[in-house]
Amino acid sequence: MTADKQTAKTPTIEIRGLGKFFGNIIALKDVSFEVYKGEVTALLGDNGAGKSTLIKTLSGVYRADEGEIAIDGTPVSFSSPRGAAAAGIGTVYQDLALQPLMSVSRNFFLGRELSNTLGFLDFKRMDAITREEMAKIGIDVADPSQPIGTMSGGQRQTLAIARAIYFGAKILILDEPTSALGQKQQLEVLRTIKRVRDRGDLAIVFITHNDLHAKLIGDRFAFLNRGKVIASGGRDDIDMENIRALMAGGAELADLSREFAQG
Repeated sequence: MTADKQTAKTPTIEIRGLGKFFGNIIALKDVSFEVYKGEVTALLGDNGAGKSTLIKTLSGVYRADEGEIAIDGTPVSFSSPRGAAAAGIGTVYQDLALQPLMSVSRNFFLGRELSNTLGFLDFKRMDAITREEMAKIGIDVADPSQPIGTMSGGQRQTLAIARAIYFGAKILILDEPTSALGQKQQLEVLRTIKRVRDRGDLAIVFITHNDLHAKLIGDRFAFLNRGKVIASGGRDDIDMENIRALMAGGAELADLSREFAQG
């Protein structure tokens, strides 16, 4: 996508000068970046960079102390995760909030179960919807009544993503979705994210510590360091060879890495 075409689009979500403080502790300060529909924005940073605080602020767990969040150009303010979800923000956390002994379809509808006309749980309908929604993003569930604990970590991540989309997410925030997974399962999750991106109707924020995964599927990038965005932009704006250095220490470390590489 050219820069002219990109700037002509309205960001699906735009963060402007966002700040969050806990007493004298500055968790986020002047955080600004944009996320677009049909793209993956990789949000990278070392431990303590502020990624978790930013996720919770975007998801309505915390209220920002300064700055603004706009969705499709309209400023929004959330007082709870329910408010963020109603505005179209779907967050998939690392722990996935799944119950391993419950069935796949019960986990898909957890807290939002469907009932039939007699007031009983409509397992047949929930199974059919779960199978259909999972298939849309590449996972064939032969038996939605099986315990979700029998599925791989990658498949469980896919279920959590499919669930967020089904319940109205237009901005999908993925919190370290490939961490604690084996290599095969990591690739499974990355393929799922790519399929969701290629649908073209969702904006994705992909939080990760893995620079290789960011390179593989990231369209845009934002680097957090000590609560501030130290670099952001598309592939043409970022030094792709020094993503790891930007994650760890910012532009100065990236410059030092280039010096060592050049001898």
